[in-house]
Amino acid sequence: MAEGTRSYNDTMDSPTNSQHTVSDDDEIDYTIKPEFYDPDLDDKDELWVNKRRKGQNTDAVLSCPACFTTLCLECQRHEKYLTQYRAVFVVNCKIGNERSMRQFITRPKRGKRRRESGESEVNPGGGEIFKQVCCLLCSTEVGVIDEDEVYHFFNVLPSES
Repeated sequence: MAEGTRSYNDTMDSPTNSQHTVSDDDEIDYTIKPEFYDPDLDDKDELWVNKRRKGQNTDAVLSCPACFTTLCLECQRHEKYLTQYRAVFVVNCKIGNERSMRQFITRPKRGKRRRESGESEVNPGGGEIFKQVCCLLCSTEVGVIDEDEVYHFFNVLPSES
């Protein structure tokens, strides 16, 4: 090494040579009861959820994928699309008025030329109108609501109940 240059070990103490390393456990006083700890909190939460559900079973408890806020305590899983759910009673959801969607029923057009091209015709008179449903806290789109006020969730985190 040239004179006047210093190596990394000369300027910094390596963690193995440091005498000043203090563990977090050394700083915690376990004789004092933690201020924000409640050992009965899980039992209290379970009673609250059971009271809200009124003894009804559910396929999942749904949460927002962005902020993990609970959105639904009682829902039914879609038979065909296993990541989709429907519900009537929700919490922490807001209906977006700025965007609505219409589901159109498609049917094949008649005629030899159209049958060969595979074109389909949209039925302008039919279809349902859906409005966007978002998480109340973070505004993440989590599903839609139909004209019958049934919520259809497709962007949620399900958990076993």
